Amino acid sequence: MAVIVANGPAAAIVRAATTTIPIVFLVNQDPVRLGLVNSLARPGGNATGVNFFVGELVAKQLSLLRELVPGAIRIAVLINPRTASTSATADVESAAHAMGLQARIFNASHSREIVDAFTTIARDHREALLVGPNPYFVVRRAQLVTLAARHAIPTSYNVRDYVEAGGLMSYGTNAVDAYRQVGVYAGRILKGAKPADLPVEQSSKFEFVINLATAMMLGIVVPPTLLARADEVIE
Repeated sequence: MAVIVANGPAAAIVRAATTTIPIVFLVNQDPVRLGLVNSLARPGGNATGVNFFVGELVAKQLSLLRELVPGAIRIAVLINPRTASTSATADVESAAHAMGLQARIFNASHSREIVDAFTTIARDHREALLVGPNPYFVVRRAQLVTLAARHAIPTSYNVRDYVEAGGLMSYGTNAVDAYRQVGVYAGRILKGAKPADLPVEQSSKFEFVINLATAMMLGIVVPPTLLARADEVIE
């Protein structure tokens, strides 16, 4: 095998399995902290790739959500405890506190727990929801979007897939560009480059997407200034 491309949690598993086959990863946490590389500038070993910024964007996501729903103070945050790090949870709580928001973390790692979480969020009268980054949540995006609509909870996500499925809004890394970067590195390695010599790339393109039809269904009037800043408005 010439090169392995590994996404998310699979990167650490593959890295532990081989020290010889070149690996190009796409991860949403610090790859140094994950033990994938020695440093961003000089990875060392047999792995390099792209850091798909996620946790670092939580303050911006909360800011946009509050701008869209200015009266929202009691915020729910949905995370998957199987993959969310302690630092990621702390980042959410710290960002919310700095903005004067009352954030409560809700855990869900499978479909039934997602349903239960939304029931509790509604019963707890949370005024808005931020869905944390997680591959399983993306897979379950139809369920998440449906439950958000059913309970009339303004919800923000980290990738556009949710908004295309009917979610209210998203702010995060441009996934297409991140995967393009992974492909470029895989190509360079196939041509003879060594992972140890390829610095870890940092995602540099971000996108803000609003679903105007969903906003109207929720009775939310999107400020013109927010619409003007959106990279795409789905009508």
